[in-house]
Amino acid sequence: MKKLMNIEPSRSLKGFLALVPFVLILMLYWTASNERLAENPYDKLLPSFTQISDAVDRMAFTEDKRSGEYLFWQDTGASLYRICIGIGISAAVGLLFGMLSGLLPVFRSGFSPLITIVSLIPPMAILPILFITFGLGELAKVMLIIIGTAPVIIRDIQSHVRQLPSEILIKAQTLGASTWLVAIRVVLPQIMPRLVSAMRLSLGTAWLFLIAAEAIAAQEGLGYRIFLVRRYMSMDVILPYVMWITALAFAMDFSLRKFSELCFPWYHQQEAGK
Repeated sequence: MKKLMNIEPSRSLKGFLALVPFVLILMLYWTASNERLAENPYDKLLPSFTQISDAVDRMAFTEDKRSGEYLFWQDTGASLYRICIGIGISAAVGLLFGMLSGLLPVFRSGFSPLITIVSLIPPMAILPILFITFGLGELAKVMLIIIGTAPVIIRDIQSHVRQLPSEILIKAQTLGASTWLVAIRVVLPQIMPRLVSAMRLSLGTAWLFLIAAEAIAAQEGLGYRIFLVRRYMSMDVILPYVMWITALAFAMDFSLRKFSELCFPWYHQQEAGK
């Protein structure tokens, strides 16, 4: 008889087991919502599925009377623009400075302590400074994402560069490669998959900072809308927005993972073999 720890479920069973928690959560919510609405039809804490559907239709498929825009998609576009710009710049900065500090001891000695200190500063604590310095426009929100994620990416890339086998670097130098050539031809291909992984790990943090920035100073965006309607206890709007943010974050993470698997299959084969 196989031990439980050695039983590997089939693909169909994996899919079923993955759906079970979501079905249970929906059933629990449906039951609790019905009970609260039965006692008080005007209760806003747990809206019914019908109320949520009506709110989605109102926000996503009905033009706003003031602006003539579809607010749901306008908010989505604004938030995606900010987070993609922020994560993209963080990845570029993290790749450049992480590779330099990992490969060059002189650069690491002068730069690494600063990055360590910056990475420990709570970005939310300096949010007022960002708004004072960069104003209430897009730049302050993007800068919050960059400050919150770039130092972590830099430290991750630096650590990965330093873990590369020294034999590879020595052989390249023995064959006459310069520092620049070693960085481009040897180090860069090795750390690109790690960069994608670091971006995936930073997505949750980036969304957190984005929602916080939009809640404080914005005129559009998913975080702005959530904090705008909370004063009216509009849970029928808040819940779909939260689920949509989760879906967007999952889609971004899934896209990055598939991109990594497509471009760097050798890296994932090594990970699977460990």
